[in-house]
Amino acid sequence: KEIIAEGVETLEQLELLRAQGCDHIQGYYFSRPVGAEDFARFARGHLAKSASAKNSTQNLVLIDS
Repeated sequence: KEIIAEGVETLEQLELLRAQGCDHIQGYYFSRPVGAEDFARFARGHLAKSASAKNSTQNLVLIDS
């Protein structure tokens, strides 16, 4: 069973959820909503950084609902 938190807006909320073992976290703390072109640019940049970083522990999760 996985726990997903939505609507995280502050560092304090993020730290509490991580300390409680929350599996997935999303919200304005990470990013405000962005348009398709801006998101595509962000994703390309993130993927390029991840490909060049060794032992990267960051993940980019895309969810279309």
